[in-house]
Amino acid sequence: MNSILDFWSQMTANPLLFIAVMLTLGVILVNGWTDAPNAIATCVVTRCMPPKAAILMAAAFNFLGVFIMTKINNEVAVTITTMVNFGENSGKTVIIVLCAAMLAIVSWATLAWVFGIPTSESHALIAGLTGGAMALCGMDAIVWGQWLKVVYGIAISVVLGFGLAWVICKLVTKIFYHADRPKTEPFFKGAQILGAASMAFMHGAQDGQKFMGIILLCVFTLQGAGTTGSTFEIPTWLMILCSIIMGAGTAMGGKKIIKSVGMDMVKIEKYQGFSADIASSLSLVFCSVFGLPVSTTHVKTTAIMGVGAVRRVSAINFGVVKEMVLTWILTFPGCGLLAFLVTKLFLSVFN
Repeated sequence: MNSILDFWSQMTANPLLFIAVMLTLGVILVNGWTDAPNAIATCVVTRCMPPKAAILMAAAFNFLGVFIMTKINNEVAVTITTMVNFGENSGKTVIIVLCAAMLAIVSWATLAWVFGIPTSESHALIAGLTGGAMALCGMDAIVWGQWLKVVYGIAISVVLGFGLAWVICKLVTKIFYHADRPKTEPFFKGAQILGAASMAFMHGAQDGQKFMGIILLCVFTLQGAGTTGSTFEIPTWLMILCSIIMGAGTAMGGKKIIKSVGMDMVKIEKYQGFSADIASSLSLVFCSVFGLPVSTTHVKTTAIMGVGAVRRVSAINFGVVKEMVLTWILTFPGCGLLAFLVTKLFLSVFN
């Protein structure tokens, strides 16, 4: 699949592949609704950038994150595509499972978006893939070694997101304690724009690899080929396509999530937004290098809680936090069960 024309030929020749790719692109669009706004939320609510400019910046740095990180390290994509085992089933059967999983993910994420809750497409993807594979192969579908990386990623991202944000914000507070606040505004405005760009970059590095890996998995499955760390490559045109779709999703539905993350949970200032963005970016770099598929939503929201805790713990709106945590907890069994049921239905109808 070297060119977009080759890819289009394969899709038009195989309707099942076409449906699977369209559903995966739908998941990427919903990812733009629910995950990408986290990267720019603090930058927008502190009025460092207007929403439209921030969205364009997010789309550009999403692409750069996908492109550069894939060239350096593709471990996140490898983890996602090898965390379940489809056994000896045919390519057609596996594509049906992937279609069902993607449909379940879109449905789950759209419900969360309607209520303005920043759910995690990373967690939904993991749950959906696992639930669909289990509907086909039972417990044998789970590759426990790769699934452990998911568990490690959840724990590490929470600790790093909150801890680093608290430390960075505390240092910034100490360093600028005697500074004239109005004079520091231009510096922190520029610093926060840089921090938001780095977050958008790492969002692309993490989530872009995951979802484009699914598209390539569909193609390789039908071709009878596997995916390995040494052969897994993402074409540049696919990076551009997915970045555009993700940016469109952010433009369509991002305002609700920006409000929940950047305004309702903690009232923040520019230096706090900068601290949260830098802490989130560093956490995502660490997890990406070690192939840990983590939620950018998870990291960013815990980082915002970290900067809020520097001033006082009561500054955090725990009502909003509770909603988010419940959504994260429910995503694994909820989206996994939905994918399991949809897969069973699809297999009985189409296989």
